[in-house]
Amino acid sequence: MYTRIIKNIIKCKACGDIVESVFRHSLKSCSCGKVSVYGGRISLKRFGDLELVEEMSITEEVEKWSHKKGQKK
Repeated sequence: MYTRIIKNIIKCKACGDIVESVFRHSLKSCSCGKVSVYGGRISLKRFGDLELVEEMSITEEVEKWSHKKGQKK
């Protein structure tokens, strides 16, 4: 089984911003700059004060996943 990332989203507990990384090399930070999200639908990477990160990502388990075609196999 593989985990497919549908949405790569976090919430900053300090400022309340909800931040989403949409593309693979998309680094997005909250307005206070304490946390960042990176990786789009490829990987779930977080930076900054990780104690302030509230995970809001949406994922699903699939049998096999192809990132290039974007479909289940």
